[in-house]
Amino acid sequence: MRMIDRLREYVEHETPTGAVEALNAFADRLVLRYGELGGTARRVPAPTGDHVVADFPGRGPRAAEAPLLFLGHHDTVWPIGQLRDAMPWREQDGVIHGPGVFDMKGGLVVLETALEQIADLDHRPVRVVVTADEEIGSPSARELVTAESAGVLAAFGLEPPHPNGDVKTSRRGSSRVRIEVTGREAHAALDTSSGVSAIDELVDQLIAVRALVAGYDEVLCNVGTITGGGRTNVVPGTASADLGFRFVDPETERAVLDAVKGLQPVRHNAVLEVSVLSNRPAWQPSEAASRLLDTVAAAGRSVGQQVGGGAASGAADTNLTGWLGVPTLDGLGPRGKGAHAVHEQVIAASLAERAALVAAIITNL
Repeated sequence: MRMIDRLREYVEHETPTGAVEALNAFADRLVLRYGELGGTARRVPAPTGDHVVADFPGRGPRAAEAPLLFLGHHDTVWPIGQLRDAMPWREQDGVIHGPGVFDMKGGLVVLETALEQIADLDHRPVRVVVTADEEIGSPSARELVTAESAGVLAAFGLEPPHPNGDVKTSRRGSSRVRIEVTGREAHAALDTSSGVSAIDELVDQLIAVRALVAGYDEVLCNVGTITGGGRTNVVPGTASADLGFRFVDPETERAVLDAVKGLQPVRHNAVLEVSVLSNRPAWQPSEAASRLLDTVAAAGRSVGQQVGGGAASGAADTNLTGWLGVPTLDGLGPRGKGAHAVHEQVIAASLAERAALVAAIITNL
């Protein structure tokens, strides 16, 4: 099957984060595919959808060497129906459009094709972990990724690369935080004084967070959701917001999160609860990543490609392996643009290019 045909098959199987049935059916598809490619694959149960782990044996005299770890995910940010309603599969002028083509089902197809290409070549073992809740910080997969990274030579992410095709050598830390406020409901006109507005309290807390973040360089904060209240004639008794933070270094991360968790109510009788929903530690630049990049660049030259690298703002499962000290690079997926946007797309020719690069990495490292 052509790479583009397989990518279309994967994109048309929509897999939003949290859609357990759809994710598990896709996991079954991956287990079958990895078995066809000579691997031993299994589903790892999780409440948000099952993860997939596959091991491919080495070949020839390198069969006993430490494995390479490849990290991917099969959940997307798009709801079921996005393909039909707003982002139909489309190939035009060498560009492929559709939900998940770039982030990151294209990367899954790249790895599968590379594994096909090395089937008859000597190489070290390969381990693959595909998570089901990466788009919300992989809260159920952290222990799995940690365990499967033990003893590997290096880890590689199948996320999209930088726009020019360079791989990613470090990533910001990423945390999802929920602020929940409980107030007291009352009639908004007849009994205002006995009410405690949870929404007003939440607004003041978000302003406090904004002021807190402004005191640090290079900290990003996005208020992703706000909920609360119900009627304009009722003082709202509950409200909440989910925030996404990005950090360059672990020291700043700890300081900001400690301050956010230490927020106190502004209003008498308001109750405030702050919880960290998921956390990916900052993966900082390292000598190990630099040396790995040199090796990958050499592998790229062997197939006629120039490979560079640089830091990335986004977070992924490679944050964890990099933070753990495993030599790590990310961005081996196809080139394109529009992650998490309706114009999501990949350059069709880059699918084969990246597959050749990944195959060269596996056989050269």
